[in-house]
Amino acid sequence: MFIRWKYLIAALVVAPILGLFVAWSGLVSIGARSGHWAVTDWFLHWSMQSSVRTASLSTEVPPFDNPEMLKLAAGHYEAGCAMCHGSPARERSAVVFGMLPVPPDLKPRVPTWTDAELFHIVEKGVRFTGMPAWPAEHREDEVWSMVAFLRKLPGMRADDYRALAGLATPSGEVTALGCQSCHDEERLNGRSLIPSLAGQSPEYLRQSLSAYLKGDRASGVMQAVVNGLSADQVASLSAFYAAMPRKVLAADEKNPNGGSVEDGEKLARSGRPADRIPACLSCHEKPDGNPLYPSLSGQSAPYLARQLRLFREEYRGGTQFHHLMTRAANDLTDKDVEDLAAYFAARNVNR
Repeated sequence: MFIRWKYLIAALVVAPILGLFVAWSGLVSIGARSGHWAVTDWFLHWSMQSSVRTASLSTEVPPFDNPEMLKLAAGHYEAGCAMCHGSPARERSAVVFGMLPVPPDLKPRVPTWTDAELFHIVEKGVRFTGMPAWPAEHREDEVWSMVAFLRKLPGMRADDYRALAGLATPSGEVTALGCQSCHDEERLNGRSLIPSLAGQSPEYLRQSLSAYLKGDRASGVMQAVVNGLSADQVASLSAFYAAMPRKVLAADEKNPNGGSVEDGEKLARSGRPADRIPACLSCHEKPDGNPLYPSLSGQSAPYLARQLRLFREEYRGGTQFHHLMTRAANDLTDKDVEDLAAYFAARNVNR
């Protein structure tokens, strides 16, 4: 016994038409209350796990050797993830238990994924669920910080979580999430991946916040935070941080990446004309300079190095003169990046 080709072809033609008719009829419920059939639930989870596994095969995992990665991610987790997935400081919202599928409690789930798999879940999101992609493309550095945070999440205590997310004052009083949760000068140190905003010009801060609001400067963390700010709020925040004095880094905090301060100073003052690299100080921190050029002195070396790499890769922009920095950073070597970061981190803030 065999199936004739004409019957097979007819079946292939009729099946999708029948499927479309059933969908059009409205007989298939899309309500979340009844849940999926067991086979549908299994198939969707199996497909997701297989997709993540395959996508992560060639992913190179960076070292999680900077504990400040956790602070960069913790506030974003509290603002965007904790409602659905819970945290050491609060349970999941009752609303999520009516979602299909129900967002998982991450404590038992995180250990079942590799770092590379967690990266792809966080960066790409998951279709047919409420799990969104990372808010900004080309910010793998932020995604890896979230992976480092998630890796610690299952064993994290509530007090430690609040401290990382900026939900507690130094005295232990619980506070609401806000700009100071990340940018408080007392929370920053020589390994911070979060910038100091203190003492920047209000013009630069306004343009930067506006760039995040418009999506012209990529940051999944910042774009989520500034969403909905009014022009008056942007101006108020800019004035607040412009008037704040910047904390001076301790001597042993200024060069955690090991760059050469001397080589960095030479490049900052003289540039390297042979490689079309201008002197940084020909624009930055001049007494009569353009207020849209940020002050670099006293920022942490890891933050400065990360921003230089983003400029070099043409992924940092948004303000009026960002194209100048993209061009200037284009020919920087990895050593140049670390040397410049070391020099400006060590440089006197008030010079």
